[in-house]
Amino acid sequence: MKKTFSDEDLIKNLSLYYLNRHLKKKPIEKYHRTIDESPLHDREKYRKKSEILLLNSFMHHFPEVKFEDLTCESPDFIAKLNDKKIGIELTEVINHLEMKKVESTLNKMFRQAEILLEQEDTTKYRGVYFLEFYPNLKFENLEEQQENIISIYKSIKKNKGVGCVKSVRKSFHRRNVFITHEYSMNLFDELCSEKILELIEKKNEKFPYYDTSVDECWLVIVSDMNSLASRYTFIQDKEHLNEVKSPFHKIFHLENLCGNITSIK
Repeated sequence: MKKTFSDEDLIKNLSLYYLNRHLKKKPIEKYHRTIDESPLHDREKYRKKSEILLLNSFMHHFPEVKFEDLTCESPDFIAKLNDKKIGIELTEVINHLEMKKVESTLNKMFRQAEILLEQEDTTKYRGVYFLEFYPNLKFENLEEQQENIISIYKSIKKNKGVGCVKSVRKSFHRRNVFITHEYSMNLFDELCSEKILELIEKKNEKFPYYDTSVDECWLVIVSDMNSLASRYTFIQDKEHLNEVKSPFHKIFHLENLCGNITSIK
């Protein structure tokens, strides 16, 4: 059976996080090996590896946490903290629902451009490329997508924007070609506190079905700042989060770029 996600895809996923100076590489690598050795399906292994990457900043705030079960469900992980068995349920808050589909299509185009460059000369083009696009980017049909893939390919070859690509920034990478979006911060990019509260309410409904053998169950809500769909600048009406009611023992909101954490409960 063909793998849904290749080992190379995961290496590239992890490599992007290596650019984050906060990344705890050794624990992450150890946890990934443990997941690899599990009987999970490849798709589930990839999902679990991606989830543990999102918890990297969490590990900096709680360095004494030791994960014991990385492959369980409901909650997502079980850890040990101060002689307590802690269940950790992880969920991502999507700030821009309309960007989710756009980002998925962009990632597919990035992968096709990466393949073209690696087939031509991996040694010459290896690196991490951050691309900024013009706002009128279109990819409603396959023909437009193919044109964009060629523009991305040419932009990296010429090290300057071509077609839909406005600019290119390159960072060192010793193994492969990796293409991603250029990070840009919108000073007025707000995350509505209601989205966080709605997410908590949905998780509250599932709480009775979580593992009852744990001493405490924590909910960790993550804003994946490496994702266009999840980024934010500030939380609007943050004081509303103080009103939350939940059976979870602790609730945190975490952003994985600078590692800022908000204790909601």
